[in-house]
Parts: sequence; structure tokens; C-alpha cells
Amino acid sequence: MSEHSRSPRQPRKAGRPGQAGGGTGGRTGGKHAKPADRQTGRAGSGPRFAGSTKPSQPTRLPERRASSTPPVDVHDPDGVRLQKLMAAAGVGSRRVCENLIADGRVEVDGQVITELGVRIDAKTQTVHVDGVRINLDEDRVYLAFNKPKGVVTTMHDELGRISLEDYVGNREERLFHVGRLDADTEGLLLLTNDGDLAHRLQHPSYGVLKTYVATIRGPVKGDVGKRLREGVELEDGPVKVDSFRIIDHQPGKAMVEVVLHEGRKHIVRRMLEAVGHPVVELVRTEVGPIRLADLKLGRMRRLNKAEVGALYKAADL
Repeated sequence: MSEHSRSPRQPRKAGRPGQAGGGTGGRTGGKHAKPADRQTGRAGSGPRFAGSTKPSQPTRLPERRASSTPPVDVHDPDGVRLQKLMAAAGVGSRRVCENLIADGRVEVDGQVITELGVRIDAKTQTVHVDGVRINLDEDRVYLAFNKPKGVVTTMHDELGRISLEDYVGNREERLFHVGRLDADTEGLLLLTNDGDLAHRLQHPSYGVLKTYVATIRGPVKGDVGKRLREGVELEDGPVKVDSFRIIDHQPGKAMVEVVLHEGRKHIVRRMLEAVGHPVVELVRTEVGPIRLADLKLGRMRRLNKAEVGALYKAADL
């Protein structure tokens, strides 16, 4: 997040002590302080429109009623200063992070923080900047792996087959694989030691989409897409795709894209076979906002901070 992208700093007004972000003896804004605009991040000013010849006027907002729930004091005297943790997490320079806090664009455990003296525990507290969660825990690991065909999705295989242990067994962290890919399927597999995120990404109730490219026996019948979107019945219950499209036709086969949030075993292969098109080859290309892109087969890479933030958002964390 660059310093040039932030909103202009607004003058701060004196207010009552003891509001969220307290515990340092400071104040977070008075009775008449204007709440931060969620879209622009500027405090108190109305929207500006390109080409307007009139200066923007302050938006007059109604007085807030007193909340029945008192603000939570997120300050941890034994913690680390918030702006220091944010800078270490790659949000921006220390000065940029201080301005983000002063502008009311930072939340800790759901509380808007505007004081620069707040200290927090990076391992137990959550921080959002402009609504996007940032990872402050340097011990957390987030990896994208392009799984080759023949590799078993387990950290140890009792039958001695090639498994994930052969790729990450020498790492100190205990990693979880986000969902599974069967031995005959290639493609994107996420690995992390963030158990809460791993659970949410693979649980269908959170609706995180997975994208597959399948080579199937063709030609593809005209009603296949409609049938898959409406749902087909399998032995363990009905299933339907979120989207389906034909990528390419070749003599006797076709390449299709299937997007769904289901995670049952062999689900893509079973549903395509149910509509008369057995899978010849299958590759997972996306998990939520993360794409396989040009990651080579059998290689892995660390997710960058923007990708980790996008995963948190997809998992509603």
C-alpha cells in the first residue's frame, strides 16, 4: 500500500477518553467527530465527483445514539505497537501506517483504532486495513503447490507412494493441505499452518470457489452445461456446478472449465461422468482468488501479502 494512495490526513478533534483504542491515555475523537467514510477512507467529507466545479461540502450526519455495548479495549501493554507490526507485515512504511491509523482505516478485533500508542498481540489479535485482513504473525506460512500426477495428497503414505511429505517433509512447520486432489489430478494445492483458514477454504458452507480444467470425451452435448448448473444426482446426493463452459473442441474430445464450491471426493470426475463425459485429464487451476498461473509442475511458491489478504476475505475472516 503506497503512501500516494492514502487519503489526506484530517485534523483531529479532542474528545472523550476511554473509547476503543484506549488504554494508552489518548483519545479517539469527540462527540462530533465524523465517522470514516468506508469507501474513501476520508473522515467526514462527502463523495467527490470528477469534473465537479464546486468544492465538496461536508456531509451532515445524524448524531449517533449511544451503543448499549461499550467499546472493547484492544490495547495490550505487553504487545507491540500497531504501526510497527503493520509495517513489518508489508502494509507500508511506518509513517504510512501511522497515517492509516490516524485516518480511521485500521481495525483491531473489530474496533476502529485512531491512536498511535496502541499495542497488540500479533498472535491472538486480528487487524484489518480498509476491510482487508493482514497477516501479522510471521510464523504463519502460506504456499501454493502445483501437484503432479501420481502424488498422493497426504503428509505421509503408509504404502510408500510419493506424497506431500516428499516435498515439504523437511519444513519445521506443521502444514495442512487445503482440500485434496486425487492421485490422477494435477494442479493447485494450498498448504498452510493456519488451521482456521484451511478449514474455511475447504468447507462448502463458505462458498470458496475452485476452478478445474478437464479434458473429457466429446463431442459435448448441447444440454450438458444446463444439466450441470441445475444439478445432477450422485450416489451420495445431488451436486451442481457454479459455472461451466467449453474451452476447446478436438476430434473425439473437448476441454471444459468447471467451477464449483463442493469438495466431495472425486466430485468433478463423478459429475462429468454422470452426464456422459468421462474425464481423461483433470487440472485444478484456481482456489478462490489464488491462480496456478505459470507455476511449474512440482514447484511451490509463497503467497504474497495481497494474496493472503484476498484468501482471508474469501473465507470471511
